[in-house]
Amino acid sequence: MVAVGAHVRFRGARWQVVALAGQRFHLAGEDGADEVVLAGHLFADLGFAVLGAEAEQPQAVPQWGLFETAPAAAREKALAWQRHIREVECGLPGGVGSGGTVRPEYEPGRWTLAQREQAKAEELTALSFGRVSRATVQRMRLAYRKQGLWGLVDHCTARSPNGGGRQDERVVAAVKDVLRGQRGRSKGTVKALMPLVAQLLKDRHGNTVAMPAQATFYRLVELAHPADHPAKRVRSAPLTDDGRKFTPTVALRPGEQVQIDTTRLDVLALFDDGSVGRPELTIGVDVATRAILAAVLCLGGTQAVDAALLLAEMAVPHPARPTWPGALHFAHSSLLSRERLLSLDERLEGAAARPVVVPETIVMDRGKVYLSRAFTGACEALGISVQAAPPFAPTAKSIVERTFGSINTLFCQHLPGYTGSDVTRRGKDVARDACYSVAQLQDLLDEWLVHWHHRPHEGLRHPVLPKIALTPNQMWAALVAVAGYVPVPLSGSDYLELLPVRWQAIPERGIRLHHRTYDSDLLGPYRGQDSGVTARGGKWEVHTNPHDVRQIWVRLPGLGLTEIPWIHREHAHQPFNDRTWQYLKTITTHEADHDTYEARLAEALDALMRRARAGSASRTEQYLLARHTAARTPPPPHPEPEPDPEPQAKESSPATMEEDSLDDLDQEPQDMTENTENENKAPDGPAAPVAGYGLYGAETEALKW
Repeated sequence: MVAVGAHVRFRGARWQVVALAGQRFHLAGEDGADEVVLAGHLFADLGFAVLGAEAEQPQAVPQWGLFETAPAAAREKALAWQRHIREVECGLPGGVGSGGTVRPEYEPGRWTLAQREQAKAEELTALSFGRVSRATVQRMRLAYRKQGLWGLVDHCTARSPNGGGRQDERVVAAVKDVLRGQRGRSKGTVKALMPLVAQLLKDRHGNTVAMPAQATFYRLVELAHPADHPAKRVRSAPLTDDGRKFTPTVALRPGEQVQIDTTRLDVLALFDDGSVGRPELTIGVDVATRAILAAVLCLGGTQAVDAALLLAEMAVPHPARPTWPGALHFAHSSLLSRERLLSLDERLEGAAARPVVVPETIVMDRGKVYLSRAFTGACEALGISVQAAPPFAPTAKSIVERTFGSINTLFCQHLPGYTGSDVTRRGKDVARDACYSVAQLQDLLDEWLVHWHHRPHEGLRHPVLPKIALTPNQMWAALVAVAGYVPVPLSGSDYLELLPVRWQAIPERGIRLHHRTYDSDLLGPYRGQDSGVTARGGKWEVHTNPHDVRQIWVRLPGLGLTEIPWIHREHAHQPFNDRTWQYLKTITTHEADHDTYEARLAEALDALMRRARAGSASRTEQYLLARHTAARTPPPPHPEPEPDPEPQAKESSPATMEEDSLDDLDQEPQDMTENTENENKAPDGPAAPVAGYGLYGAETEALKW
């Protein structure tokens, strides 16, 4: 095949074919001669031969199979180049014999090949092909002569048969193996696959194979396993309604605005009854520092008391676990104002390297949990303003919404039992992978949060260093140096103040709530008496804990909030809530006599707990006890300490309390129940201890302050 650019032997001399026009060949000799001959006369010459035929022979049949593996955009661009190359060679975009009119600037008999290539380069540059030079046109023309359409394909975007292009075959194989191992599991982000591929390469080849760049890795994953991202629609108020426009939220000091919200975590947790479910996560995010001030996992059904106690957790330092590395401790952190802060608040010595912020304004949605009197009353008690977001406007608290996405991509997708961000990305049998309890997930989350505050955030910029992304800890240290820091000590009574409040009379038989009687000798002088609060009709202020109804707290003159136990508390060996009590009322025959009916309910509660320990409880009963008795509850108030003559008594400290809590997590649920039962054997003794709220103990706080 004789094409433009080919070298031929004619009349004993070497010629190059520089143009084709129908049956005429335009030949250029080595001595500068120029001649046009007919094809029949050229081929009839006895010495005619195509020089370098093996090297210059183009692809006889286009590689359509290989061409089809290229992306659609690359194929369209190659077909466009084909028409331009044909026009440069013979003057017609469709090729020789295609018909049409030859444009003047591409007439082979008028212009040389180099001149036509230059004209095509100028034309393509004007057609937004980018900056195209004559050398580019010549390179594409020669590639088309050798490889056909495949030579015109951009090989940076083309998919080669092995799916990796020019990448190392060992890297491509590792990517495919990791993707193959992810089949049937929930889909996460591509970035999460990079450490898995790096570890596989290290296991197979040691340190001899380097990981590709992130952009190259993303392309390899896309070529090996094209991602399918279904379109999602979010029902929200348009940003342009009524002339409204989206305005970014700006805060200039820590705590100026804190956004709070609750959502289901994208990880399945293992409950004590053997079932699995997605726990609820409630977080509070400081707008100025992007710090996650508090993050609490609940089994389900987050109540107003949980959100109220979350406020207290924001304002006090978070204790560091003894097993954490030193870099996660506040005392060993590199915060600019560390020494100054340690002199102001000694609790920071054993705290985690996380910001401590007292909220000024809380921005939340219009859920009933946040609009309840318990939550708004807790905000009022702490001096916090409440700002409800407009309905159907998620952008009003966009920072906390985006933080949930970061938790899912940076934390949840690396855990067993990850459910994916939606049902289209969920694995086939995610429940089989779930192995962590809610308490264990909370422990992992607490440690991950410390790493979060050491991670640069693109939304945090300092006016002095606008090109450097700061971490939440760095931004907090910079703003605290200007706004100041005031430690907020919270004792056990402060946590009780955050509990829901109701107003009750104190009759002769004690305070009755939902067929439960609360009585104590401390109520003797106040039975039948007026509280003096005329706005409440003379009733008394009573605080209740929905997660543990075994006692209430009544505000008595000169005593403050005083604990009043349930008269049948000896039947309850562990905390129980109102839902469990309502279930007992459905399985117990109602009696006209209140005392008899309450006694039977107490006996039914004792029998229920015994069945649960023996493993003979029904699924409904296991659901109630497993999912509603592990909720976090505030610590009981601490009385005045008395000197302990026992030298071997163990002094309570934050670190010791954390070690005890970690040891409890390692025990089996049955052992924990038995230990709790032994601690509650004395019917006249104090109330059974409940799980702390993840803060410093109230007793230690009261002693310090």
